[in-house]
Amino acid sequence: MLCPYCGHDDSRVIDSRDAGEGIRRRRECLQCGLRFTTYERIQTTALLVAKRDGRREEFNRDKLMNSLRIACAKRPLPTGAIERVVSDIEGEVQKLGKAEIPSSIIGEMVIQRLKSLDRVAYIRFASVYRDFADLETFKEEVEAMLSAKAGAAQRAPENQPPLFQMDNGLAEHRPRRRGRPPKVRG
Repeated sequence: MLCPYCGHDDSRVIDSRDAGEGIRRRRECLQCGLRFTTYERIQTTALLVAKRDGRREEFNRDKLMNSLRIACAKRPLPTGAIERVVSDIEGEVQKLGKAEIPSSIIGEMVIQRLKSLDRVAYIRFASVYRDFADLETFKEEVEAMLSAKAGAAQRAPENQPPLFQMDNGLAEHRPRRRGRPPKVRG
């Protein structure tokens, strides 16, 4: 294993752990002493992805990861969320058991996961993936997403108490006091 810092080809394994889809190894370079992490996964049979233009290429996990990173750039996502989405999609594609899969199926898998993970990342990815013809079709997609969200928000559980007490249709709102309580004079 080549050291990513100095390029030396000898390192020792300090720690090995199960990483779900493979093994995570912590290594130390015997030349420069710096540490780095490697991941090992089982190499499955080559899966071909059929592109829109008719080309075929091998499924590339890193390409999928990069496109998700671009869509999720500067978004407040939990650590490892993108890696989990990629692993989930890769596993689902492998479970299909086909030697070739259309890129449209992978794209729809990504869109469904991003829709529930982060709406902004979903819109970013969809704008490139679906290649909207004009601003109007892009607007329709955003409005459809917003109306679906509004419908879900209106369906509050029956046992959930209201946020504000309503009186004659007007919300009664009393601002909370902040700071110290008033001094009592005696």
